[in-house]
Amino acid sequence: MAISNDDYDRALLKLESFRQSIDNIDAALLHLLAERFKFTQGVGELKAAYGMPAADLEREARQIKRLRALAIDANLDPGFAEKFLNFIVAEVIHHHERIAQADA
Repeated sequence: MAISNDDYDRALLKLESFRQSIDNIDAALLHLLAERFKFTQGVGELKAAYGMPAADLEREARQIKRLRALAIDANLDPGFAEKFLNFIVAEVIHHHERIAQADA
């Protein structure tokens, strides 16, 4: 089946539209992550001030369970959601440890 130039041009326009939407979502995700890290900065400062541990394994387990369920509801691979959260949490813990060291 031959594809006409018009069909190809429409496909290119649709591709560009998809990509623009992806770019917008990527920007929103980064802004949301930045906002999240503002709050985790405050958590790290509070933990450091009161000698609390940087990691909270019970909370992390609850969050993983919660996000896996949300992922299923959103038709997203729950394993991916868990990996994503684990990546973020590892970075947060690293920040909390740095804050605690600076406070010491």
